[in-house]
Amino acid sequence: MGTNETYTPDRLSGISAFVAAVDAGSFAGAAERLHLTRSAVAKRIGRLETRLGVRLFHRTTRSQHLTDEGQTFYLRCTRVLAELSEAEDELSAGAVTPRGKLRVTMPVQIGRQCIAPVLLTLAKTHSELRLEMAFSDRRVDLVEEGYDLAVRSGRLDDTPGLKARSLGEQTMLLCASPAYLTAHGTPQTAADLVGHERLMYGRGNNLYQWPALTVTPEATRRTPRFVLDDLVALVEAAEQGLGIACIPQWVAAQSMRTGKLVQLLANTYTPGTPLHLVWPDTRHPSPKLRAAIDALVSAAPALLGVPRTS
Repeated sequence: MGTNETYTPDRLSGISAFVAAVDAGSFAGAAERLHLTRSAVAKRIGRLETRLGVRLFHRTTRSQHLTDEGQTFYLRCTRVLAELSEAEDELSAGAVTPRGKLRVTMPVQIGRQCIAPVLLTLAKTHSELRLEMAFSDRRVDLVEEGYDLAVRSGRLDDTPGLKARSLGEQTMLLCASPAYLTAHGTPQTAADLVGHERLMYGRGNNLYQWPALTVTPEATRRTPRFVLDDLVALVEAAEQGLGIACIPQWVAAQSMRTGKLVQLLANTYTPGTPLHLVWPDTRHPSPKLRAAIDALVSAAPALLGVPRTS
């Protein structure tokens, strides 16, 4: 399909009319926003539906609402129109100033403690940058849900259309409270972990498995008494002497400084959990996206207490 066939003014006007109708809640509202007649809006959307071969709206005499196909198309269209608007802004600003809305999704705990502070500092420096940060441990579809950037913990899936950059590897520590160790003994080797209570991070039947080099098969056969899906609660359970926890260094640091937790098997290497930035692959990333990536790559590893990687 050639360029002229793909990006004709009629196609763009149809998309604009469709988005305006969704945003306004009616064809009449879209007509008012676009300074057109209701009939003109209806014709543009009708031609768009014919070209796509799908119905975008369920219409009755009293109401209209999006079909499933319409909802999917709307999400894509709003992102495209936003990118066009930002492209104009960037050109007018010399394509160097971070500006406009940046939508970022990140895991809850690591986002609050290590990612949000970096982005807020960036926003202080660039007054035209607007931030929308979502804190969720759910794996978000960046393109479908309209996010510019994601922070992801763990191994990355091979997902087409996405680019990634490493923030490092989160060092995992085995920790327990002094009271627990007084009552149950201090493990000196992995074999000594047999019989100890393991505090597990997980959700449902999906448990984070402790590094193989620190835990023997005998230690893992015991069904864990405590499974928590929140790192703060996991630390609290360990501080209360309920067992041994395997947690990232950035989570354990404060409790270790105050003596509430003690690191175990400090001389045993524990493979860390990778941390990455992920974003939709575009030929020319916007200044706001480049600025956010550069700021996080520079500052986040120090907040995390993790080794820097290339």
